Amino acid sequence: MVLTNKGSHYFYTNDGIKLHYLDKGEGEAIVMLPGWSQSVEQYHNQMDFFSQHYRAIALDMRGHGHSEIAKYGYKVYRLAKDLDELLVHLSLDNVVLLGHGLGSAVILCYWDLFGAHKVNKLVLVERVAAMVSNPEWSAQQIADYGPLVDPDSAMEIYNTVYGCQGNNYKAMLLNHEISDKMPVKEKQWLIENSYNFPGKYAAELIYNHFHQDWRDVISRISVPTLIVGGRGSPTSVSSQEWIHEQIKGSKLVIFEEEEGGKHFMFIEGADKFNRLVDEFMKAH
Repeated sequence: MVLTNKGSHYFYTNDGIKLHYLDKGEGEAIVMLPGWSQSVEQYHNQMDFFSQHYRAIALDMRGHGHSEIAKYGYKVYRLAKDLDELLVHLSLDNVVLLGHGLGSAVILCYWDLFGAHKVNKLVLVERVAAMVSNPEWSAQQIADYGPLVDPDSAMEIYNTVYGCQGNNYKAMLLNHEISDKMPVKEKQWLIENSYNFPGKYAAELIYNHFHQDWRDVISRISVPTLIVGGRGSPTSVSSQEWIHEQIKGSKLVIFEEEEGGKHFMFIEGADKFNRLVDEFMKAH
């Protein structure tokens, strides 16, 4: 993957952290947030495509990518505040927010805190309503809410990421989320890129991410929303269907495995993903 600093910019948050973002193109703004331990470069296909038609922006969350590795603030609500400050910094209104994994959790938190004031549409990629299962939930609730770990596993993952095996866990997780068809060079870049987020802070953030419950937030979304999942992803299709049912007028698209339908379908199925989002942005 060829990475450049073209379009790179920085701003400071109200708690003094220097954050990096990409900003290319003109027109309607689409603001993209990457997943846990990833950076804006995961959206290289989207930046190239969308900047031809729109103003394409991607934010490196604190500690990620080229943003400052802060000693604090690794909580979803702080990341949502950082997103709000970026929109204010750029004087943006009526934006399309696109998030992948953790990035979509930040968007849900942003919605909960700030509502639709600056938001025109949402794109939620590989989001579930609750990451950690409740032992009291029925099989149907598990299918609907899409938890990926149980309470004991959440703590075990925190300790692993925090400790000396953190990078091994990241590599194992990404290997589970990527198909065998992804080019080796790109796969290796994703894995090595995830190592740049220090284990202590990565652990703090994933623990906080695990323990959010978005069910009541999802049901209150009132702007057009595109939900994207992958048939071969660890994120269950049933959980994507449940979110679709909660958001009135939303659109659900599931990428089949032969279309790159795992956790990174915007990389493995970039052409279809870009066309899909482009059509969604143009729709009234």
